[in-house]
Amino acid sequence: MTKSKTWRELAKAKPAIFTIAPHMPFLDTLAHGVYEDAGHDPLKLSAITIILPTRRACRSLRESFLRLSKGKPLLLPRLMPLNDLDEEEMLLSSFRFAESIKNIPPPIAPLRRQLLLARLIQARGDPSTEHALRLAEELGKLLDQVQTEQLSLDNLADLVPEDYAVHWQITLKFLGILMDSWPKILKAENTIDAADHRNQVFSAQSQIWAAGAANGPVIAAGSTGSIPVTAKLLDVIANMDKGAVVLPGLDQSLNQNDWKAIDESHPQYGFKQLLQRFKVYPHDVLEWPGKPKYTNRRSRARFLTEVMRPASTTHAWQSIDGVKLSSIKGIARINCPAPREEAEVISLIMREALTVGDRTCALVTPDRTLAERVSMELNRWNIDIDDSAGRPLHKTPPGAFLRLVAVMVAENFAPVPTLAACKHPLAAGGLDIVKFRNLTRLAEIKILRGPRPPAGLTELSIKAKELEGDTHNIESWIKHLKKCCEKFTTLMAQDSVAILDLLNAHMSAAEALATTKNTAGPLRLWAESEGEEASKFIAELAQHCDVLLDIPPLDYPAVFDVLMSSRVVRPSFGKHPRLHILGPLEARLQRFDVLILAGLNEGTWPNEAEAGPWMSRPMRRKFGLPSPERRIGLAAHDITQALCGPRVVLTRSVKVNGTPTVPSRWLMRLERAVEAAGLSKAFKKEAGDWLSWASKLTQPDSYQSISPPAPRPPIKVRPRRLSVTEVETWMRDPYSIYAKHILKLRRIDSLDQEVNAADYGSLVHDALRRFIAAHPCGLLPDDALSRLMRIGDDVFKHKSLPPSVLAFWAPRFERIAAWFVRTEDLRRQKLDYSFVEIMGEITLQGPAGAFILTGKADRIDRSTDDRISIIDYKTGTPPGSAEVVAGFSPQLPLEAAIMVAGGFARISWSGAFETLSFLQLHGRDEGGKEFIINGDANTLAAEARTGLAELVKQFDDPSTAYEARPNPTYAPIFSDYGHLARVKEWATGEDE
Repeated sequence: MTKSKTWRELAKAKPAIFTIAPHMPFLDTLAHGVYEDAGHDPLKLSAITIILPTRRACRSLRESFLRLSKGKPLLLPRLMPLNDLDEEEMLLSSFRFAESIKNIPPPIAPLRRQLLLARLIQARGDPSTEHALRLAEELGKLLDQVQTEQLSLDNLADLVPEDYAVHWQITLKFLGILMDSWPKILKAENTIDAADHRNQVFSAQSQIWAAGAANGPVIAAGSTGSIPVTAKLLDVIANMDKGAVVLPGLDQSLNQNDWKAIDESHPQYGFKQLLQRFKVYPHDVLEWPGKPKYTNRRSRARFLTEVMRPASTTHAWQSIDGVKLSSIKGIARINCPAPREEAEVISLIMREALTVGDRTCALVTPDRTLAERVSMELNRWNIDIDDSAGRPLHKTPPGAFLRLVAVMVAENFAPVPTLAACKHPLAAGGLDIVKFRNLTRLAEIKILRGPRPPAGLTELSIKAKELEGDTHNIESWIKHLKKCCEKFTTLMAQDSVAILDLLNAHMSAAEALATTKNTAGPLRLWAESEGEEASKFIAELAQHCDVLLDIPPLDYPAVFDVLMSSRVVRPSFGKHPRLHILGPLEARLQRFDVLILAGLNEGTWPNEAEAGPWMSRPMRRKFGLPSPERRIGLAAHDITQALCGPRVVLTRSVKVNGTPTVPSRWLMRLERAVEAAGLSKAFKKEAGDWLSWASKLTQPDSYQSISPPAPRPPIKVRPRRLSVTEVETWMRDPYSIYAKHILKLRRIDSLDQEVNAADYGSLVHDALRRFIAAHPCGLLPDDALSRLMRIGDDVFKHKSLPPSVLAFWAPRFERIAAWFVRTEDLRRQKLDYSFVEIMGEITLQGPAGAFILTGKADRIDRSTDDRISIIDYKTGTPPGSAEVVAGFSPQLPLEAAIMVAGGFARISWSGAFETLSFLQLHGRDEGGKEFIINGDANTLAAEARTGLAELVKQFDDPSTAYEARPNPTYAPIFSDYGHLARVKEWATGEDE
């Protein structure tokens, strides 16, 4: 049997270019070929240098070698990541390299570059610092693209502005920053851009290796050579005496016509460009000699060639034949209704993978939101998964706390940001954590809820002192908060401050607020990997922020957010060893037993092929930048490689945020090719029942309808005193009376509560009360309207209404006042005296004892002939006369009953009624309207008292329950306790 040649023997022919077919495990195959060539000689193996695209690929190749040696100690080759080629490693391997790069300036720190570019942008115009920083980030990306493609910034001048629309002319002038000012700044800084630095380092290494000064064999594997300087390095390695380039998944089955038809969006386009540089044809590329044990999926690879064939040749799908069922065996496509269901399906597949031996599974997606959803779903099984993208620093506890503290002080301790910061787990204010949390909750209830209080801790302290009872605890909380943030607060009051001063004050405030009774704030704030990363960011920002001009302090939180947004925390341990979440770049060259490709919608994967904010497509082409479609071609290659895995699941959401989505072009290609091959039925079976199983994660085995709550508390705790307005609630929704008077529950005000219709009603009531109290009898003065308007202005002013609200309410009140004075003149012709907001009560005897009914009438008028009119003001819609007569709205009849019984002690009368009426003060058209209740007032009063006595009797029976909405037809429209009664869980559509 003839022994097959090793890679060294095959590489003698130059250029030495190999490929590993997509259906073969790339790193295992690479390791097998290198290991067999070394003849198990550890010294021979260690002399080899292998360059891979990423650090993750280096780690995986190391594991492949260990599997080959069956865990025995091994001197591995030198593994170097191409994406961030380490100068130190190169220096150790070559003295000549050290000499060649000693004159290359160091790369500028990314943060410093962003700050310097932002300063230049501000000098060109007057954007806010936040906006300038965001523009600087985008400008930096363009700068990286230009230098990656090894283009000259001077070529920007060749893009003649007059050739383009006005906005492009403005943009091109703006890009003059890169031509004029930026090179000068880099020279002054004695640095260069990171992309330029990489280019120069790679070029230096290429020159050394081209001169034959390599220390041992060099293999560059897994790169597509999409970056020019990388392609040059690969060219040099391929032509070295002991060099070889190994391409991942070069498709050698394409015929000459198909190869020529390849465009930028095709997965093989990068190789087409690279091989043209090498001046070789696909059939000249050698097959890598490594042959590890693997399941042959050659038919899958051939089928994917058809799936991804150039667009101009897809007519060939009409004659697809000979496609084996094995081509699609192991590929499942699952269409999910929405991202939530997609995350559930993915998490279930990943969990299932753990039930089989040492099976590995990875989710690959560019959709960060979906990745976070899956990570959260896996928490149901206590699985902490490795996410290659890490966690954004601003979403970690220390990052979020720092942001909250900045916003709290910048907004002068407004309720929402203050509570957000003070309720954060790191907040303690120098006290015991539990005590500080309790004080924060107390302050929330007492002074922070309701309408926004005046700004500042001093004003909060004044408000606290106005409270009834002991306010020492709240004042102590304010004192501690003020002590922590005093310096930061002082700076916020200034017009312009240096960022470094704000940063130092910010950190002092955060550390002081994080301090507990027993632990210093820095020990808590900067702890663990998240705290360490936050500390590094703050230190770097402090080092470079002198670059920026002074800023308005109120802009500081936004500036801080922008600068922190790009930082990521990657925990180095504690993650699951068999489950992973990867981005498309990190997943390259990796092989897993189960691979889930998710988020396969147009606009997500692949991303939109956008030209970017700085240049149009024609401008990019003229300047020399690659078209946006090239990124799609690279992504297509990633997809093709991944689809050759043992088991692949493809998922997408049919709708995202309620909007229908378009399946990824690769999914549609796959589906069309499967259909053309006559395998649609088999392909659908591969999807299985994952959607159905995932739905059962949150779906109960059965549904049990629940009944409305019907508590039956002991008689001794049932209320013996209610107001006339509460009697109506008692009839319509007894549960609300139970919650309010027996459970003693009260609705708390909202944070930053805005004024509403109830506030408007209270203001109108107050203005009319003061006006009538000032003129209780006799004719109104000639200037009555102006007096009422002055009272209204005073009432509205005291409420400190927002101008936008006042603009609507003031005209309404003006119309109300005019109507009120006009009708009041008529009323005054027979008026003896008006009593306003007068209290009254009566006592009824029930089976369980006395029951007291109380009432406060808006207004009771006594006429000159000793007849009584009871009036109630309504700024909303008053109840109809029929509801009042039927007893469902008994407020006025009950007030009449109190009147009949002499419950309004201040009023003497003969016993005759004039009217019971509502004054609707809506402020539209005429301004108001009077609704007089039909029927005899004495009769209505007697019926109301009898009805109340019957109600008292019923609820004095221990078996009578406080039901929720016993009669849905007359249920209250609004209730503070509906959520406690869980109305939406048991109410039917008819009830609603």
